[in-house]
Amino acid sequence: MTVRSEPAGLQAARSTIADLMARHHVPGLTIAVTDSRRLLHAEGFGYGDLPSGRRADADTRYPWFSMSKIVTATAVLRLVDEGILDLDAPVRSLLPSFSVRGDRTEPRLQDLLSHTAGLGNPLPLRWVLPAATPDRDVDAVAHRLLDRHASARRPAGGPARYSNIGYLVLAEIVARTTGRPFEEHVRAAVLDPAGMTASGYAPTAGDTATGYVRLPRAAVPLLRAALPAGIVGGRSGGFVALEPFRVAGAGYGGLVGSAVDAARLLRLHLADGVVDGHRVLRPETARRMRRIDHPGRPFDVGLGWFRRPADRDAAPAFVEHWGTGGGFWNAMRLHPDLDLGIVTMANTTRGYDHGAIMGALRSAFRP
Repeated sequence: MTVRSEPAGLQAARSTIADLMARHHVPGLTIAVTDSRRLLHAEGFGYGDLPSGRRADADTRYPWFSMSKIVTATAVLRLVDEGILDLDAPVRSLLPSFSVRGDRTEPRLQDLLSHTAGLGNPLPLRWVLPAATPDRDVDAVAHRLLDRHASARRPAGGPARYSNIGYLVLAEIVARTTGRPFEEHVRAAVLDPAGMTASGYAPTAGDTATGYVRLPRAAVPLLRAALPAGIVGGRSGGFVALEPFRVAGAGYGGLVGSAVDAARLLRLHLADGVVDGHRVLRPETARRMRRIDHPGRPFDVGLGWFRRPADRDAAPAFVEHWGTGGGFWNAMRLHPDLDLGIVTMANTTRGYDHGAIMGALRSAFRP
């Protein structure tokens, strides 16, 4: 889908994408490019599903995994803007079951957003369930994860250490504070105002990509053992398909949606909190989210957005967020000084050089 005449450099970007997909064995991939006013371009490459030959296109939906955290952070900070939450509030005042070991520094709400709350980050291998799993069972798994892991292990306020658990805690705080399910609140507070109608927290019938893992046959039993029953599907050439699934923990990684919708989220942030006339965040709040002021590993972090330490001095400057997991590898990037946002989403477990794609698209749209 093209929404205006193509820039001269777009064909070179397509060549970069095709070469990268071939080298890294990526079945299908979708891109979207936006500025603060409108979608500039969206396009699919390869296949959303291999056996059927269904192509990936601009509207193909992908599990977002950790790109969901930017939506969670946006919802939390909207509550802060409305005076309902306070960034300096101790986490235990908002979620009494949260624990702090020993005499460690008490984490605050903003520490959860910036991954400086001192939480661990257990490997989320089995945090997925078959798509038909009822909401109550998905919620039960998420609450078991909270009961087991919602404990500060290090002093708060230190170097950023990426943690999915922190965003599980944030989702629970949103639900308790608003008195309604997290997913319902996010729909009303962020997704609907942003016009993100193709995104939600449960798989739906329609154009959703099939996730793939590239594995030799001998390794497939190991994959079946690592993942819950009903997740690993059949083979297509050198790929093993993953059946549709739900993520237990909407706040850290549960969204399913299109690259076009991700571009709408980027548009909101490029425009300092407003999209299509709907004010979601105060301008100073949107700018604060992308101020990267917590160095750490593997990322330096703001209140949601991050950047690799190796990219601290990149020119032009950017912030981004990745979303990776079984079957999918996604990233979205903001270039505020260029008024440009770029999304790439793919149905591959293996990482690929998303920076090369984004660099080629940046050059095409901001030569």
